[in-house]
Amino acid sequence: MLLRIRHRTTYRYDAPVQYSVQALRLTPRLEPRQRSLGWRIDAPGRRNERLDAHGNIANLLTLERLHREIEIVVSGEVEIVSDNELVAHDGILSPLAYLASTRLTAPDPALHALAHEHLRGTSERDRLYALAAGVAGRVRYRAGATSVEDSAVAALERGEGVCQDQAHVFIACCRSAGIPARYVSGYLYGPDESAAAASHAWVDAWLPERQCWLGIDVTHLAPASAHHCRLAVGRDYLDAAPVRGVRHGGGHELLEVDVTVSRADVQ
Repeated sequence: MLLRIRHRTTYRYDAPVQYSVQALRLTPRLEPRQRSLGWRIDAPGRRNERLDAHGNIANLLTLERLHREIEIVVSGEVEIVSDNELVAHDGILSPLAYLASTRLTAPDPALHALAHEHLRGTSERDRLYALAAGVAGRVRYRAGATSVEDSAVAALERGEGVCQDQAHVFIACCRSAGIPARYVSGYLYGPDESAAAASHAWVDAWLPERQCWLGIDVTHLAPASAHHCRLAVGRDYLDAAPVRGVRHGGGHELLEVDVTVSRADVQ
């Protein structure tokens, strides 16, 4: 499947910004299952590209002149060459690094209980999908229900959230049961008008018997497939956020994000 993607992020400020630094994880990962064709980043300032410890392509964007707006546009085509839900391990970190709790994924007794209740089945895959169903049932999807700073504990207590929250709850449950799990950010192509076609988040769970990751879209209770373009992975959202930064000055900030994902191989 060939996906055509355009992602625009605009920050506007009500006072001048003297200096800003943005970490961009907006380039599709270098993986056997996908390859980028003509991927482009348009942004002001200086950019330095590197590969981070998780194997993500990261760009550090620095803008040192006075500004009231930053517009970052990425665009291009990505060919998804495999529909396999299994993902080979990459990066310099061991899968065991994804057992460590973070502020957004630290479990509490309620998350421990959720993991114990649903991690049952005859195979590793069955247990993980049973957990995904349990998480989706306890954290109902509702757009705008949370902020990026909300933790798995907060999402479970509230009982609703977005794909990021469902991913964090799933990851916290896995780690509480000794299963390495990581957060995945990317794009989802929805083949019909009722499906989401935008920025998305899902999870990778480690399969020790297969020595690979199992990609699960918790929101849709489905395998991560050829409809999913992978941007970044990490311990939680903060490791894999498409855009994350700091600034000096600026006052109040207004953020606008516009994402389109379409099929480039279908007329």
